[in-house]
Amino acid sequence: MEDNSSLVGGQSLRRINDQVIIVQILVMIFLCINLLLIMTFFKKECFYKTTRYILFAVTLLSDSFLLVMSNIMLIFNYFKVTMPVWLCIVISAVIILYFIVTPVTLTAMTLERYVAICMPLRHGELCSQSTTVNCILIIHCLSSVPFIVVLSIFFASASLSFYTQYRVCSIEIFILYRWQDDIRAGVYQLYFVLMCITIVFCYVKIMKVAKAASGEQRKSTRKGLRTVILHAFQLLLCLIQLWCPFIETAVLQISFKLFIFVRYIDYIIFILAPRCLSPLIYGLRDETFVHALKSYASFGLSKRNI
Repeated sequence: MEDNSSLVGGQSLRRINDQVIIVQILVMIFLCINLLLIMTFFKKECFYKTTRYILFAVTLLSDSFLLVMSNIMLIFNYFKVTMPVWLCIVISAVIILYFIVTPVTLTAMTLERYVAICMPLRHGELCSQSTTVNCILIIHCLSSVPFIVVLSIFFASASLSFYTQYRVCSIEIFILYRWQDDIRAGVYQLYFVLMCITIVFCYVKIMKVAKAASGEQRKSTRKGLRTVILHAFQLLLCLIQLWCPFIETAVLQISFKLFIFVRYIDYIIFILAPRCLSPLIYGLRDETFVHALKSYASFGLSKRNI
């Protein structure tokens, strides 16, 4: 396995320099958009006192951090930069954490929309500022379970001398035995099933409310339902990314050249793409946020009241 991970950062990646350049352009575009939205979020007090905007900011921050870290690892792999295994463990733990934070946060945002539409009288109580802070802590605790499982199994299997070795950093170096990969697969599949059940439950309940609504309430509910549908597509991409490591592992057994190509496609479609949909779904489609964004982007020249 270690030979393969070394190759990932070696000659094979040197042949796809055009693909690396494409990734750099996409990452820079997404980071600029996210930075503008994050700065807009902190310009208005109403945003950081409202649950859906706070969770939106969490996704923007976690997505931006993941894009930066994964891109640095991509560049390190491309130039075959080695580092101590213990340092790779720290970096990989953070990347795995924020790899999971986004889909878990999106699931929490789905629950928030469910409460807002199906339980409007209790929305203020259940989605208060203090509750949101606790929710963020719970999100990070739940998101830390996969990397705790992966690294705990690795610590129990690796010798002490392994930590001082220098390797090209890759998640594959922590998978010393096939059964470790099976346990990792089981944890991801459990998260996949639980989030899917939560999403389906919320969407079915929201659909029932949308059908029973009338007048302005119907219009408002249907607008929320459209947002939820777009949200479902983004969350689907994020959930599929949980399966990418297992698809890549299976492809690696067939062809290493095909493995490199599949990993690149997975990164573009299931890592970068979902993280460019957040600004579209929760930023550009929200009237309040768009007004604030226009005002901020025009350096305060816009006279509209938010």
